[in-house]
Amino acid sequence: MRFADPSFLWVLCAVPALLLFFAWALWRRAASLRRFAEPAMLKRLSAGASLPRRLLKMALLAMAVALLIVALARPQWGSRMELVQRKGLDIVIAVDVSLSMLAEDIRPDRLARSKQEIVRFVDRLEGDRIGLVAFAGDAFLQSPLTSDYGAFRIFLDVLEPGLIDAPGTDLARAMEAGLKAFPPGESKYRVMILLTDGEDHGGRALKVAEDAAREGVVIYTVGIGSLAGVPIPVPGPGGQRTFKRDRQGEIVTTRLDPELLMQIARKTGGEFYHAQPGRYELLDVLKKINAMERRSLDAESVARLEERYQLPLAIVVGLLVLEMLVSDRRRRRRPWRGRFS
Repeated sequence: MRFADPSFLWVLCAVPALLLFFAWALWRRAASLRRFAEPAMLKRLSAGASLPRRLLKMALLAMAVALLIVALARPQWGSRMELVQRKGLDIVIAVDVSLSMLAEDIRPDRLARSKQEIVRFVDRLEGDRIGLVAFAGDAFLQSPLTSDYGAFRIFLDVLEPGLIDAPGTDLARAMEAGLKAFPPGESKYRVMILLTDGEDHGGRALKVAEDAAREGVVIYTVGIGSLAGVPIPVPGPGGQRTFKRDRQGEIVTTRLDPELLMQIARKTGGEFYHAQPGRYELLDVLKKINAMERRSLDAESVARLEERYQLPLAIVVGLLVLEMLVSDRRRRRRPWRGRFS
C-alpha cells in the first residue's frame, strides 16, 4: 500500500492533541459542577450521566478524524493496466561546467543551483524525452535522450567543473553536441535549453544557431549570474579557499554576457531568460515548452494503482452515525411492580 498524498499523514499528529482536548473538556466540566453544588447534590444531579459512554463518543470522534486524514492521503493498493498514448517533445539541456560556474553570485554557486533547478524542471515533465550535454571549452553528450528521469538525474549529479579538460566556454560545441543527440528526420518537436554564464570563447555560436534553426530546433537560453564581475573561487594550497588569478596576479572576474545569448535564442524562435539571485527561470521555460505542439509517441501499458480512499471514508461516516446514536445518559431501569391482575 502507498499514499498518493502522504503529506496529509503529518496531520495525524493532531489526533493525540484532540484526545487531550476532550480530556481537558471533561475535567473542566467536572470542576465547574463542583463549584456550584455540594458533593451529595452533585451525585444526585449526575446520576443519569455515564462517563464510559462519553468516553466512547469521544473515542469514536477521534477515530473518525484519524480515518478522515487517512482518506485525504489517498491510500492506494492493487493495480490495473491501462494503455496510455504518450505525447512529448525531445528536450536537450546543455549545462556549462566551466570554472566560471563556481562563482557564488548565485548561492550556493552557479552550477549547484543550476542542477537543483534542472531537477525541479524534470520533475514536472510528463512524457517528454530529455538528454544532457556537458560543455566547457569542449562538449560531449552526458546522457542520451531518455524518458527515464531517474537515470537522467544520475548523470546530472556527476556534473562538476573539471569534467572537461578543455578550459573556457564554447557555446558552438555545446549546441553541436546537442543537435547530434536529436534523432534525424524530424523538423519540429525538438527543444534545446542552454544554461551558461554566456562568456563564449569559440566565436561560432551564431553560425551553429542558424544551423539549429534550419533543423527546426528551438533554443531557449538561460543566462546565469550577475552583470557585474564576480571572482571565481578555486581551491588553494592546503585546501584553503582562494580565487582564480591571471598571469599578472590579478583576480579574474566573470560576468554574464546576455547579448550573445539573446541573439542565439532569437535566431531559433526561442527566448532568453536571466537567472538572478533569488529567481531562476527554468520553470518559465517549462511554461513555454508546455504550450508547444507535441508528437504522439508509442502507446504503452502503464500500471495504475487503485484508489482506496473510499474505504476509510465509508468507515468515517459509520463512526459518525454511531457516535450520534450512542447516548451519554445511563439507562435507568424502572422497578418492577408486579403484573396487573
